[in-house]
This record gives sequence, C-alpha cells and structure tokens, in this order.
Amino acid sequence: MSTILPRFRCAAAVAVALLCPQALCQNLGTVGVFVVNQPWLHPAGKAQTTHAYMNLTSGDGAMLLGARSEDARRVSLRSARGAAAAGLALPAKSEVALAPGHDHLALTGLTRTLKIGDRVNITLVVRDDNGTVHEIAVNAEVRHRSPVDDERRAHHH
Repeated sequence: MSTILPRFRCAAAVAVALLCPQALCQNLGTVGVFVVNQPWLHPAGKAQTTHAYMNLTSGDGAMLLGARSEDARRVSLRSARGAAAAGLALPAKSEVALAPGHDHLALTGLTRTLKIGDRVNITLVVRDDNGTVHEIAVNAEVRHRSPVDDERRAHHH
C-alpha cells in the first residue's frame, strides 16, 4: 500500500478503490476532500504504451503534478493534443475528467502485458492549495471502455 501523506486521511482508499469505482480521501480537521472516480486504462502489450483515465475532484482545489506506477517505466500527464503537460489544475469542487481525446495519463514502457480485467496501481502526485504535496493511491481496471460507457451499452438493447 502506498504511503498517504498526513493531510489526507486515506487508510481505506486502496480498499475502497478495489471494491467500487470511487476512492474517497477525507481531510483531517478541514473541509478538504479528494475524489478519484472510475479509474481505467486500455489493454496493451509489455513494453508498449497505454493511457489511463479517471475523474478527479478536489474539494479545496489542487494541482495534479504527475503520477507513477510499478507497471510502467514512466507515467506522464498528457494534454488533449498528446503533448506532455507540466500539471493539471483541479479547481475546487469541480470534476476534471482525464478521458480519451482530453487530458490523460500515458503509461510508457509497460513492465507487463495488461489484459482485460487486470488491475494497475497508479500513484497520483497532487499539490493542494496550501502547497503540500500528497500521494493518492489509485487502483485502475484494464478495460475497453469507461465503466459509464459499459453501463450505457448494457441498457441499450
């Protein structure tokens, strides 16, 4: 389990992310909340690149600085056009989507083949509005489409 720095109380975040699509981290003593919802990534072969997607919400505002994963040599934040991005602003109380065709994470040099149903641990590096850097553990599922897209498809016969 990754270390969660003191400001966010996230002892159960990894367990919650494994059991449901949303991981919730509650701030101690103040209003701060950081939510990672519906994390997923595409299947890909060993040594290839894949992209990770999720919805991020910060109660107090924050900046996504980057990410890392044991399953990739490098994880980089990419803009909608595919260019490397230095960071991504997470405005207070607003959902920011890392989605196909938009900002996303690129996992380059995969250390293993990622098949449908596999799980990948990703650690997000986030700086809060007070300047404190936090690590948020995310457990993403390998799939062809987002959980919401799959749910919509299931209801269209």
